[in-house]
Amino acid sequence: MAPGDTADPRRAFFEQHAAHWDDDAAAQVQVRARLQALRPQLGVQPGREVLEVGCGTGQITDLLVEWVHPGGRVTAVDFAPAMLARARTKGIAAEFREADICSVPPGRRAFDLVLCFQSFPHFRDPAAALRHMAEALKPGGQVVILHLAGTAQVNAFHRQVGAAVAGDLLPAPEEWPARLEEAGFRMVRCMDQPDLFLVEATLVS
Repeated sequence: MAPGDTADPRRAFFEQHAAHWDDDAAAQVQVRARLQALRPQLGVQPGREVLEVGCGTGQITDLLVEWVHPGGRVTAVDFAPAMLARARTKGIAAEFREADICSVPPGRRAFDLVLCFQSFPHFRDPAAALRHMAEALKPGGQVVILHLAGTAQVNAFHRQVGAAVAGDLLPAPEEWPARLEEAGFRMVRCMDQPDLFLVEATLVS
């Protein structure tokens, strides 16, 4: 798989922060509890081939592995090697790959579901990212884009953080149908509330 684009300043940003990405244990507990509650809405079912895009240090990858058991498999990709290095130390039964979703699909017609958890705003070319997700999915496959905060909250947070992620913004809800259609998807739903953003779409076979 192609590595992340070294010209993308986001890559260096995440490399720099990888060593301390998992420091807030209490926040991780809260995130995992939220995900357990949301599980029925995410499409991560036993036996499914799941691609996690922007897996970072693998904070939720083990949950996905648990949810696809038995018979399923999780492939987790990120463009920041330092993030992946930390993920690989956790003993999670997933395949971790260095890959840049904006540059190349991590497999073709290989997955039932693509999950982007708190990662979509960081794709420097969102249109290319969606096209490559579509190419990675089997006919009729799904993509789920999930944040545990709404569009306004996510965008304000990234502006506050500044640096390479200051301009990393979630598109407004009304923009999603056209963006997804251009990539070959049909939007199933879009939820945007202060504590949750969720887009679900199906690949048009």
